[in-house]
Amino acid sequence: MNKKYEGIIFDFDGTLVDSMGMWYQIDVEYLGRFQITLPETLQSEIEGMSFTETALYFKERFHISDTVEQIKDDWTKMVWNKYTYEVPLKEGVLEFLEFCKLNGYKMGIATSNSRLLIDSIITELDLDKYFDCIITGCEVAKGKPSPDVYLLAASTMGVNPENCLVFEDIIPGIMAGLNAGMTVCAVEDTYSKHLKQEKIELAHHFINDFKEVFSLFI
Repeated sequence: MNKKYEGIIFDFDGTLVDSMGMWYQIDVEYLGRFQITLPETLQSEIEGMSFTETALYFKERFHISDTVEQIKDDWTKMVWNKYTYEVPLKEGVLEFLEFCKLNGYKMGIATSNSRLLIDSIITELDLDKYFDCIITGCEVAKGKPSPDVYLLAASTMGVNPENCLVFEDIIPGIMAGLNAGMTVCAVEDTYSKHLKQEKIELAHHFINDFKEVFSLFI
């Protein structure tokens, strides 16, 4: 066993679950309510932002009269059924979570998603038994690529940052883990496939799916 790692911290969307394409469709549908076409650059502009930061960005950029809380509430209602019935776990995730639990690793989630959604989805998928903490971007000063969310997760688990292994699928998330002084493993995802080489060059490790991750613990 590799004793370097004491804590394992996961991003959620695009890392544990295959949901990034779903969020693209949500953005299309949501802006469509206001007769606004989704800008081609929007997804890259909001990557890493917390749920609250993203709602504020939408409100200001698209001059939406609804409050930030109303925007967040609308998104939550739109995605709930999709998460429950349409979004699968990434291949090998359950096996890896069980491996980490059996071997005594502390585990956490550090996500840009909302607390309400993550808590509900983790419970619905029966994953809450694996995690010692769940930290969202709305609980820290700045979203990814700031290290705040990862540092808070490590602190909550009682693990030094240098002893944490992070799994991330997008560039701002990879940067957040690196900025926190943690070892980062990039995860393949269809949404960020065009950035695969950049992810490989930035992160310490790269996996196509969680079946490949066990080599990091030999």
